[in-house]
Amino acid sequence: MSEPMRDAILIGGGHNGLVCAAYLARAGRKVTVLERRDVVGGAAVTEEFHPGFRNSVAAYTVSLLQPKVIRELELERHGLRVVQRKLNNFLPLADDRYLVSGAGRTLAEVAKFSPRDAERLPEYERRLDAIADELRALALEAPPNVVEGGWFKALPELLRAGRLGKRVKALDAGLRTDLLDLFAISAAEYLDRFFESEPIKALFGFDGVVGNYASPYTPGSAYVLLHHVFGEVNGVKGAWGHAIGGMGAITQAMAKSAAASGAEIRTGCGVREIIVERGRAVGVVTDKGETLRARTVVANVNPKLLYERLLDPAHVPAPVRERMANWRCGSGTFRMNVALSELPRFRALPGPGDHLTAGIIIAPSLDYMDRAYLDARAHGWSKQPIVEMLIPSTLDDSLAPPGHHVASLFCQHVAPQLPDGRSWDDHREEVADLMIETVDRWAPGFKASVLGRQIKSPLDLERDFGLLGGDIFHGALSLNQLFSARPMLGYADYRGALAGLYLCGAGTHPGGGVTGAPGHNAARAILHDLR
Repeated sequence: MSEPMRDAILIGGGHNGLVCAAYLARAGRKVTVLERRDVVGGAAVTEEFHPGFRNSVAAYTVSLLQPKVIRELELERHGLRVVQRKLNNFLPLADDRYLVSGAGRTLAEVAKFSPRDAERLPEYERRLDAIADELRALALEAPPNVVEGGWFKALPELLRAGRLGKRVKALDAGLRTDLLDLFAISAAEYLDRFFESEPIKALFGFDGVVGNYASPYTPGSAYVLLHHVFGEVNGVKGAWGHAIGGMGAITQAMAKSAAASGAEIRTGCGVREIIVERGRAVGVVTDKGETLRARTVVANVNPKLLYERLLDPAHVPAPVRERMANWRCGSGTFRMNVALSELPRFRALPGPGDHLTAGIIIAPSLDYMDRAYLDARAHGWSKQPIVEMLIPSTLDDSLAPPGHHVASLFCQHVAPQLPDGRSWDDHREEVADLMIETVDRWAPGFKASVLGRQIKSPLDLERDFGLLGGDIFHGALSLNQLFSARPMLGYADYRGALAGLYLCGAGTHPGGGVTGAPGHNAARAILHDLR
């Protein structure tokens, strides 16, 4: 007896796939999610990496997750609890001074270094907040889908673009200029307009290189900075937090929401290929050879992986093949978790305190970040790397035994592919040692406190989570890979290059981060078409 026809098969049980599945199932559609690994969650998972020590494996902090998704999928009812950091960021400096940021603290901290910068800070924050508000609203809308085929087909998109234009026109002239500039200029250039102090520019400029294999002086890095201020935690805009239980708590809540609405979730079930009949995606063949059919196939994977590995090239239009050949991936990211016998003691601020709940940024200047990038381009990894360390066990004591802690190390810059044909498998331990020694220089005794470690090189991130080149965004957030060009012109509305094929991952608008927005937006397009 054959199975009833599914409405949708979702390839990949990462967070956007689970969000999309939950919305489809809530609308009464028959949905199956296929996840290659033995646990759902994609890069947002929690694992025990050393006996008694658990932590988020890849994605490691919460801010960008859409409040609408949390509310409509009832994630809190399904076990999600997010707590806010007590401070946003802590930047130790080489002369043992430091800078922290957080509610009620940032202005006074900036004034320590530059009274002029303290005067400029409110205007900087006003401008970024106003622009971020507009982009937050756009995150849950499909971008105007620039299409071919004449005015008749283009007219609906132009009308939508007109509505977008009205939103932008409502901004004052200075903000409209800033919005345009933020898409094109470097983070350093934008920050230079406001600030003179190097520590302050470093504190804010770090957001321009997070997950971005580039210098803060690279044109376009200002947008990456903006991308990281979209978020909010528990209603507080621009805040950062931790999910109790790690990032896996987010995706486990999403999976429970989807299952409660009737979605079927299969783990240990990878997809070998997408079945195409008469130009339409009609199902998949799993790694085990099982054939599953559906009215739609929804890919929660990097667009490059979709079009180059899961589809026969004969079925992919030539312009799409060309676009994917040039789709730029690679975050320059080396990810680690460490089990600690005690909290680190930073030279700049040696005692325990709220600064240890913050994002701890080891990158004291924009020039330091620039050198890290240039080193990685030349040698494969930075001699003096950028490290952001979080210690989530300061806010969640379930992650480590009493008196012990876990730390996440998000390390940059490393080359996504090493030069001269070298393999990351041969250098991962060497680079991991360098990262720990880097933290130890700023917090003496840190190295001795490490009881165990988990290492994820760019190659590990690709093999384990499908992050090509270790790219946490499923494609660089560059001007030619954003908005209507994500993943390409004519296919920005979550509909793929074949009938019945859809994309719901971070390679679509609005891009990477644990947001849920691509999954939400794709579900809306699929439901429209199924009706």
